[in-house]
Order: sequence, then C-alpha cells, then structure tokens
Amino acid sequence: MSIINRTMELNHKKYMKIAIDQARKADHKGEVPVGAVLIDADGNILAAAHNQTIHQCDPTAHAEILVLRQASKKIQNYRLLNAALYATVEPCVMCMGAIVHARISTLVFGAQDPKWGAAGSLYDLAHDARLNHQLEVIAGICEASCRTLIQEFFRKRR
Repeated sequence: MSIINRTMELNHKKYMKIAIDQARKADHKGEVPVGAVLIDADGNILAAAHNQTIHQCDPTAHAEILVLRQASKKIQNYRLLNAALYATVEPCVMCMGAIVHARISTLVFGAQDPKWGAAGSLYDLAHDARLNHQLEVIAGICEASCRTLIQEFFRKRR
C-alpha cells in the first residue's frame, strides 16, 4: 500500500465522482470529457480540472497536466510527493511522463484507454524500472460511468 493511508482507499469513489463532474464540464464545452483531481496524503483536494486543449489552443492542456500545474503552484514545488491523482480515463504517455516526474505516489483511473493508455494498457510507465520513480496504479474505479462519458462523446462526433 502507498503512503496514502488506508482511509483514503475507502474514498476512491468520492474523488472519482469529482473527476467525473470535471469531465462533464469538458463535455459541455465540446472538449474530450476527461477530468482529474489531485489530493494530498490527508485527502485535501489540491486541484481539479478538465481537458481544455481546444479552449486553450494547447495540446498539453489535458486534465492531468492542468491539475499538476495548479497543485505545483499551490504548494510551490513541482514534486507532488505523497499525492494521488484521480483521472476518469487512463493517462496518455505525455501525462504519465509528467505524473512520474512529479513523483505522484498513486494514480487512480476509471476507464482504460487501449489506444493511448500509458498506465498499463498500451504502455506501463508507472512500473517501468528504467525510470527513477514508480507509482501505484488502481484501475477501474467508477469504470462504467467513465467509459460511458467518453464513448458517448465520440459516438456523437461520428
């Protein structure tokens, strides 16, 4: 078990629901509906965000990157030790690289992404021993809700 205490294990759904609310905000704006929340070891929310790549004209404005930026500014440190990141969809390679660099201790995500996922589906950066940091990954929290959001978004676009 990670540094995040056992009580936090019981709250995964609580934080994922906040991430889902963020994903819905992205959906309402026409963005790919991905949401993320970053919490500290005591369960305090450091940041919450949703995808904003279109709105910001920025290919790096993924929900995960935005919460890492917000939290780093908040605590005045790019190393987010003992923090847990909740994302509705498995992070991509870019986001997982940033998560590893930030030294996040736990990643919790809802739906797997077999086309872009870098936390076990396509790549597994979280457990790559060649990197200088590995983290715990917990998949499948509120999976059906997360999967439905993303699938309906792309179904409407086709």
